[in-house]
Amino acid sequence: MKRTNDGGARRIVVISTGGTIASRWQGTGYAADASGNDVLATAPLPEGVTVEVVDLFNVNSSRMTSAHQLALLRTVHETFADPGVDGIVVTHGTDTLEETAFLLDLHHADSRPVVLTGAQRPFGTGDGDGPGNLYDALQVAASVRDLGVLVVFDGRVHAARGTVKTQTLAADAFSDPSAERLGRVGFSRVDIERQPERPAPLPLPAAARTAAPGAADATPLPRVDIITHHSDGDPFLLNAAVSAGARGIVLVATGAGNATPEIAAAVSDAVAQGVLVAVTTRVPAGPLAEIYTGGGAVDLVAAGALLTGTLRAGQARIALLSTLLAEGTTGAGDPARGTALLRRLLEGPVRAEPALATGGSRSASAVAARA
Repeated sequence: MKRTNDGGARRIVVISTGGTIASRWQGTGYAADASGNDVLATAPLPEGVTVEVVDLFNVNSSRMTSAHQLALLRTVHETFADPGVDGIVVTHGTDTLEETAFLLDLHHADSRPVVLTGAQRPFGTGDGDGPGNLYDALQVAASVRDLGVLVVFDGRVHAARGTVKTQTLAADAFSDPSAERLGRVGFSRVDIERQPERPAPLPLPAAARTAAPGAADATPLPRVDIITHHSDGDPFLLNAAVSAGARGIVLVATGAGNATPEIAAAVSDAVAQGVLVAVTTRVPAGPLAEIYTGGGAVDLVAAGALLTGTLRAGQARIALLSTLLAEGTTGAGDPARGTALLRRLLEGPVRAEPALATGGSRSASAVAARA
């Protein structure tokens, strides 16, 4: 579907993947079944924007797989092979949106934006937030440059890195608990307040070129598991993940990155077998830090684990997956190289950019003005 406006239009491609924004009542609950054209028809278009729709797949995002995400990554790269495309909007379910956004961002080297959005209320409801979010996402995609992959929700613009779902049902579903928002959108304006920090982007992995969700003959992707520590936590699940063939493990620790001596020993054993281990925390905000021994972050790092900074479990897992998929990196075959790459993805750049100037819908920032 294409909607056109006269003169100087910005050409945006909407890639539809399902989620609540495309979900209709099925008799006992909601499920994604509305097409991208149906979803687009609910939203007005910003002035000066033309839209084309790609129906990639249609799933509730709790059912999202790495194969789905890699197929989306490939589609984004294929779409940007057309120099006439000015930006991409991805409609996506909210449950795993933070993971997909981060995967796309880690592999996004184009100056043109990719904007993910969705809804907290289903398709076609009278108070639905999908149409407004989609309008805002189109506005942002038509306005900015050099910001990487973005999440636009409830009038806020977020960088992919660090942004997580913080509300189960409320309209303002996303934020970065450890950083300020990137900007805001409303009243035909896009105001960008700072430059996101991003590591150098990775090339498109070979697995993305052949990813086909549900294909019986698909090449198996690296297994990356998430294990959560808690009172009475022991190494059983971590060891089970290694036995199941995990090539990467995210340990969700307590506090600033703490577990037990027994878990630290299990981490050491896993690393010795070529497994990449990253340590995050179940605490919503703040960085990890090497403070405690006795199974704390001091011991976990000594055992070979890497701390994830302010990245939480879902995005830390994506960093591990991207490391394992990177061409020439085999994890178990070249642990030093894999560890170095994972460290770069987890830490990101250390410098912060000054805030960008604000502007209207066609020149949201000093960066956008160069588009």
